[in-house]
Amino acid sequence: MNNAIFNFIPPENEPLLDYLKESKERKSLLYELNRLQQSTHEIPCIIGGKEYFTGDTSEITLPHNHKKSIGKYHKASEKEIDIAIKSALEARKVWSGLSWTIRASILLKAAELISTKYRYLINAATMLGQSKNIYQSEIEAVCETIDFLKHNAYFATKIYETQPKSHFNQLNKMEFRPLEGFVFTVSPFNFTAIAANLNMAPVMMGNTTVWKPASTAILSNYYLMKIFMEAGMPEGVINFIPGKGSLIGEKVLNDPLMSGVHFTGSNNTFNSLWSQVTQNLTKYRSYPRLVGETGGKDFIFVHPSADPHEVAVNTIRGAFEYQGQKCSAVSRMYIPSSLWLEIKDLLLDMCKDIKLGDVMDPDNFMNAVIDEKAFDNIADYIEYARKSVDICDNTSLYGLTGAVFSKDRIAASKICEKLRYAAGNFYINDKPTGAIVGLQPFGGSRASGTNDKAGAEFNLIRWISPRTIKETFMPATDYRYNYMLNK
Repeated sequence: MNNAIFNFIPPENEPLLDYLKESKERKSLLYELNRLQQSTHEIPCIIGGKEYFTGDTSEITLPHNHKKSIGKYHKASEKEIDIAIKSALEARKVWSGLSWTIRASILLKAAELISTKYRYLINAATMLGQSKNIYQSEIEAVCETIDFLKHNAYFATKIYETQPKSHFNQLNKMEFRPLEGFVFTVSPFNFTAIAANLNMAPVMMGNTTVWKPASTAILSNYYLMKIFMEAGMPEGVINFIPGKGSLIGEKVLNDPLMSGVHFTGSNNTFNSLWSQVTQNLTKYRSYPRLVGETGGKDFIFVHPSADPHEVAVNTIRGAFEYQGQKCSAVSRMYIPSSLWLEIKDLLLDMCKDIKLGDVMDPDNFMNAVIDEKAFDNIADYIEYARKSVDICDNTSLYGLTGAVFSKDRIAASKICEKLRYAAGNFYINDKPTGAIVGLQPFGGSRASGTNDKAGAEFNLIRWISPRTIKETFMPATDYRYNYMLNK
């Protein structure tokens, strides 16, 4: 047995490729985009390492080309859901007892596979299936996914090395057990990296998962699952079950060994999951860990000293990158009347210049929103915004991200303090999007979620149940206290 104490050094963040015209990476990506579009994908459930073709299927269409189908995916029925739960519990018996360094090595291999062998596959699958441009896909589906995998292995070392002091006649130690059961993971359409982290953070700490991917991100999520398997993930550690959310949720949340929910999505859906868990509370062996990030109505606050051009550029990026379909995207601004007309004109000029269209054209800054429902919701919010103005700290139930632009550093500091609870990630002279793993741990509270900060050790701690062990070398031999014997 290797009894060395392993220490992973803080990893560097994955560098972005530029994808300049005629570059090797641009040609490789275009090849993969064309190959995937010309392929017919039939995506099964993957449970216990086996593929399940249920026959109940839905089409996979491109958000930017509704007439283009690139295949179909098979939806889990009650039968497959039951098998997935049993598979996760069976796999846990071995996975939870493995050395954490073995689990870390699998995460690190997955990171290397994405960085090299499958970089363009994951990038192209995200671009096509979720309608992201090259930069938006590269920065998150590739780089952020790699960063999560590498940093989680490092963050785990910080947790495992935390041990209590011992004292005279005793040895004290802490054991970091995985949760007693399985974790239910529910991933969103907008970030491939989040889908990876929702599963791999609990898995790194010895847990197994039942994974319900978003139906509008099936393509990239399926390839993630295949990469995890190639990296050495044992059968049943992650169980991939696309399908109807209400059916999967009902079955999973009723199981006595459901030990945690790792979720990113809408506030309403998370509230519903929380309500179901509450209703089933007496069924569970342990109180489930509920970790959720639900988005926000994020703001930019502009001080009179701010530079109008800087405000406009960062507003455009913060609001319109990936069509505004980021939980951290700018939804509202607070601008002094003295700067409003200049900033307004700059914003309008930049908006006129933005190109919108198919992801196959690299010059398109914006692409399609994910589906018709999203389009209708955005239209409703635009109409609502025309009729509303209120103060920054009270205008929204959310508290995810926010930014202040100011050349006056003292004023910026005061605004940061005044808006202390208005955002879990606050930016000074920058857009309120683009948190980087290991640099800006991400998450908010209020209606934005449980603020467990993905991209740091805080999130990993939620997936363990510590046990303190005290060993006494010389046990007491008399029930009486010393002063009772001193007569």
